[in-house]
Amino acid sequence: MKNSLTKSSIERYSRQIILKDIGPEGQKKIIDAKILIVGAGGLGCPIIDYLARAGVKNIGVVDHDKVNLSNLHRQNFYDLSDLGKFKVKAIKKKLKKIDNKINLKIYNNKINEKNIHKILNDFEFIFDGSDNFETKFLLNKYCIQSKKVLIVGAISKFDGHVFTFDFKDKTTPCLKCFYQSDPSDEVLNCEAEGILGPVAGIVGNIQANEGLKKILKIGKGLNKLILILNLLNLEFRKVSFSKKKNCICAKK
Repeated sequence: MKNSLTKSSIERYSRQIILKDIGPEGQKKIIDAKILIVGAGGLGCPIIDYLARAGVKNIGVVDHDKVNLSNLHRQNFYDLSDLGKFKVKAIKKKLKKIDNKINLKIYNNKINEKNIHKILNDFEFIFDGSDNFETKFLLNKYCIQSKKVLIVGAISKFDGHVFTFDFKDKTTPCLKCFYQSDPSDEVLNCEAEGILGPVAGIVGNIQANEGLKKILKIGKGLNKLILILNLLNLEFRKVSFSKKKNCICAKK
């Protein structure tokens, strides 16, 4: 059953609805979108926050970690009262205070080959907020097979990468096309290399923005492109890459 715009929701989302690229019909698309965020850390927190505030009512969050003190400098959903709690439980409590109409599904699990189909099956837009390439490549593989939209983020130090893949388009390259060999998890990993807190927020917000654009089918996206950010020197660039003949995505 699709959601409709009530008087209250029109007021809540009025600043979006007045945008000519959105309007009432666009807001309904946002409300009806089914999105899943894998990883509720530095990237996942801003993604969840801004998609919920934008009006997405069907949200899934996957994370098996507990909140620790080192999370607080960049993971804006948590505070001192959440220390030691599972992240998904803390998010559930906080989201209810933002919008009690959200249909939230939480998964206190680590994504793996055995559970990925069951968890991701009901969602159309998948956001990668994970901190390891094993998970990123697993999401990449599943989304290719299921023709999902996958929005990937990676961060470390002052740097970030953002990809957007729409696997309904057969010409779309995948994450494996860009990373010709499996990178070490110390590459673009904030635990191994450190991270300036706002970098996580900026990259996560770009992912949320790219997701809303895909939901609405507006603007220019990152099809066949990677967005590379160096926030120490304030450098932003897009680099193109193409589908590789021997890649997993070439078989679909």
